[in-house]
This record gives sequence, structure tokens and C-alpha cells, in this order.
Amino acid sequence: MTTIDTIETGREYSELIPALKAFYEAAQGEQLTIVMHDKKCFTDLKEFFAEQQIGFREIYDNDQYIIQFTKP
Repeated sequence: MTTIDTIETGREYSELIPALKAFYEAAQGEQLTIVMHDKKCFTDLKEFFAEQQIGFREIYDNDQYIIQFTKP
């Protein structure tokens, strides 16, 4: 499982950019974990997955928002 923590790259711009980059670069069937710190970006990413009909697991850990999924 590949983990992407958007905190470092998200400082310069939206955390959605590294999250979506990781999604599009992942191979089919690859499992990913994306760690976010911005609740709005996390909500937007969940909406994107729902629109694409991609199942995901969401985890809330203090100030981190974590989403796990398998790339279809």
C-alpha cells in the first residue's frame, strides 16, 4: 500500500493536487492511503471518489483525515 502525506506538498498549494496526482499515477489495482490535514480538501476528494463510483474508507485521526482506496 502506497501512502501519500499531502502536508508537505500542500503547503504551497491545495492538498488536492498531490492527492489527485497520486490517484492518476497509480496503477490499476494499487492500494493507496492519502493523508490530508485540510478538512475541505478531504471533503472534496471524497466527493470526487463518490462521483467516480470509487469505494473508499475514511479514517479520522486527530488533525489528520485519511482516505484509503484501491485504484479501479
